[in-house]
Amino acid sequence: MLEHIGYMVAGLAILVLGADWLVKGASRLALAAGITPLVVGLTVVAFGTSAPELAVSVSSAYSGATDIAVANVVGSNIFNVLLILGVSAIVAPLVVHQQLVRMDVPIMIGASLLLFALSVDGLIGLWDSLLLASIIVAYTVFLIVEARREKDPAIVAEYTEEVADAGGNEKHSLLANLFFVVAGVAALVYGAQLMVDGAIAMAKSLGVSEVIIGLTIVAAGTSLPELATSTVAAFKGERDIAIGNVVGSNIFNICSVLGFSGLASGGALTVAPNLIAVDIPLMIMVALLCLPLFRSGYEVTRGNGLLFLGAYVAYVVYLVMKETQHPALADYSGVLFSVALPAVIIGVVVVTVAALRREKPAAS
Repeated sequence: MLEHIGYMVAGLAILVLGADWLVKGASRLALAAGITPLVVGLTVVAFGTSAPELAVSVSSAYSGATDIAVANVVGSNIFNVLLILGVSAIVAPLVVHQQLVRMDVPIMIGASLLLFALSVDGLIGLWDSLLLASIIVAYTVFLIVEARREKDPAIVAEYTEEVADAGGNEKHSLLANLFFVVAGVAALVYGAQLMVDGAIAMAKSLGVSEVIIGLTIVAAGTSLPELATSTVAAFKGERDIAIGNVVGSNIFNICSVLGFSGLASGGALTVAPNLIAVDIPLMIMVALLCLPLFRSGYEVTRGNGLLFLGAYVAYVVYLVMKETQHPALADYSGVLFSVALPAVIIGVVVVTVAALRREKPAAS
């Protein structure tokens, strides 16, 4: 048991280090090629935090552990919104940029709904994978085009600082930067394999499904770069970057991670029935709740953060109780899905309507 934990911890440490090297090397190369810090921040730095999910899911798919591949993405997306935004908002209320509400959050919702549609038959096939991979390519091109049009100096300054924090403004030779990129990719591949091997072995030793390990331990581990990036951004007052990284990462996870994982599996990425019945719908619900909450005053308050954090704890407790077949599971599920969830939805609707009503007199 301790040996399996050791593999996972070592794999996670190598994953985080590899992601850091990859982001540093790629950022410097992009800046040296004349790409603006804003574009680098929106693409290389933001997507670089999702590199561990990509490495783990592709490695899982290639190794035949497709349950971990899909569960990792679904669990990471739930973790990103509920825990990372929850913690970040508790640290400091988060400012929501209007572009997130108009474009990025709807894209995240659309990607979540698309994943459900593609996986409802229990399989993400070759054409499904190609579709997802094509979407992330188109989304990245769109980000680059939009970033080149960005004129707001405050936004440009924020992303310039983010790139500097990632090491993108440091001066290194071309050879050194190439080394960082190659070493980062190698570390991601090796770390991912260690973590997947450890996760499979742990699931077998504990007698739990690979889906549960993927939804919890693997998902939380591979989301650590997003947690670090968003929390630090909130501490430093870069409060819209904290949200932007989470939303961008969730889009990347669905389209890129599952797209390329599906291709790595030869179009045979199976989706567990429990994921289709509970976890993917929950991921969609979390994404849908972001729109009214973000739209309400264009701020994620500390109260919202506590709500997100409490929801994540309740979700993990449900997963543990379900896997262990706890005697109180039926009562807990009844309260969670019949009382708590509807109450949250009604509360969000009421808060949003009140915020919209307050805005109307100000607009007129």
